[in-house]
Amino acid sequence: MIEVTLAETDGIEWALKVFKRKVQKSGILKELKQKRHYLKPSVARALKSQAARRRRRSKGRRDSE
Repeated sequence: MIEVTLAETDGIEWALKVFKRKVQKSGILKELKQKRHYLKPSVARALKSQAARRRRRSKGRRDSE
């Protein structure tokens, strides 16, 4: 569970900003979106492979520059 402790001087905007950052860093929303619909194992493998190709391509571009 994600918690944000506040001091009396902390504002609500700051607390919300910290909470959003912690939720994003923990990957809760990403996991929730993935579990929203069932993916067949073959489709999941294909998506994983495509993501790896994209990462390799972008890494190659960064290394060559």
